[in-house]
Amino acid sequence: MTRLLPAATACLAVVVVVVGPALTPYDPAAPVDVPWARADGGHLLGTDVLGRDVLSRVLAGGRRLLAVAAPAAALACVIGTLCGLAAAGARRSVGRAVDLVADVLIAVPAVLPALLLAAALPGPGAVIAATVVSGVPLTARIVADAATRTLASGYVRAARLRAERLPTILLREVVPSMSALLAADFGLRFVTALQLSCVLGVLGLGGTVPPAGDWAVMLRENLPGATLNPAALAAPALLLTVLALAVAGAAHTAARASTGTGAG
Repeated sequence: MTRLLPAATACLAVVVVVVGPALTPYDPAAPVDVPWARADGGHLLGTDVLGRDVLSRVLAGGRRLLAVAAPAAALACVIGTLCGLAAAGARRSVGRAVDLVADVLIAVPAVLPALLLAAALPGPGAVIAATVVSGVPLTARIVADAATRTLASGYVRAARLRAERLPTILLREVVPSMSALLAADFGLRFVTALQLSCVLGVLGLGGTVPPAGDWAVMLRENLPGATLNPAALAAPALLLTVLALAVAGAAHTAARASTGTGAG
């Protein structure tokens, strides 16, 4: 039961993000009152810097972040998994070379390539590229280590005796054995992509064109009015935290399940 709670929370958070735009009580882009009005009967979270309904902006602001973070995480996981499998199946010298390159790239903070790439790519492109650059090396190391151990197992040796080719063994025998590990890794890459989206959004490099917005943009826009209507700043910050913690918790649960150490 305790294993299912983080995954259920993550699914609920994602569902709210997806269906939120359909639940907005007002047009998220249209002013409805004076700027930074506090919460009242008509506006449960008050208004923002331009007098727009904060609740409507919050409900509509998560879909864009999800649409960027999910494919960025998926792409990083796929490329990292392929690199890790190649390193595990190749000669030892090739594997060491992959490990060396991965160690160098892991030492680079993820936000650094994001800021550099933001100068040449639109916000979503910079987030996806930076997630791949920062996530692939770590994913490759994790997958290579796990795949190397699996290749030494008895059922893989049996597959070798059946004269199965190495690519077939990797795809049919090794990858399925790492399903929980790969799910956990996807969660970590998702959180990284979400963090990078927020950093670029707060810095004004997210590529969002007004009046559209997301939770990161709301943080930047409403910071000057934090004392006038704290909810305009607290609501998107809280939802960003809940989404990141929910996905990270689900990833942690998957990792525990992959090692058989989770509690029932």
